[in-house]
Amino acid sequence: MEPVTLTTDRLVLRAPGPQDTDAVHACAQDPDIQRWTTIPSPYLPEHARSFTEQLSPDGWADRSMFTFGVFLPDGALTGMLSLTMRSPGTAEIGFWAAKEHRGRGYTTEAARAASRWAFTHLAVDRVEWRAEVGNTASRAVAEKAGFTLEGTLRSATDNKGVRRDCWVASLLPSDLGLPSTTPYLPAPTDRPAPTGAA
Repeated sequence: MEPVTLTTDRLVLRAPGPQDTDAVHACAQDPDIQRWTTIPSPYLPEHARSFTEQLSPDGWADRSMFTFGVFLPDGALTGMLSLTMRSPGTAEIGFWAAKEHRGRGYTTEAARAASRWAFTHLAVDRVEWRAEVGNTASRAVAEKAGFTLEGTLRSATDNKGVRRDCWVASLLPSDLGLPSTTPYLPAPTDRPAPTGAA
């Protein structure tokens, strides 16, 4: 698949390329990004080069991961966002924000735009967000973007060789006023819990 460009009121979301390698490397020096994401630490220039020249284009080409750089109209990189296909109809969203651009709602705006695109162009019916327990900044972005927190998964993520618990949340097409590509039958919530033998 050829990369696409999305625009919002304040942002341009496009696939990162070789011209963005230095900006990606500079942003990824932030200890918070290295702590809470699975990027290599220390993050070296060759890591940024591999990301912009191989990982991102390969993901688009084989439709396994759709990576967007989140840019201001003047070209400043505010963060990175990806949608990774986990199973038919389900994509997992991941993101980080450059330190100097946090607190302005850019990542929330980008997450909503990318999710809307996934629902309308990728036959996705569920966008899932996961983050290590304690990553309250990422959780705040997900909740502001409309994701519903579903719980905590034990030992569900591996960050640099350590198994950790993670939060999980989801966004459905109906949360954005969009139809699903397949019928959805939610579990009834007004029925009493079943009794008897398990």
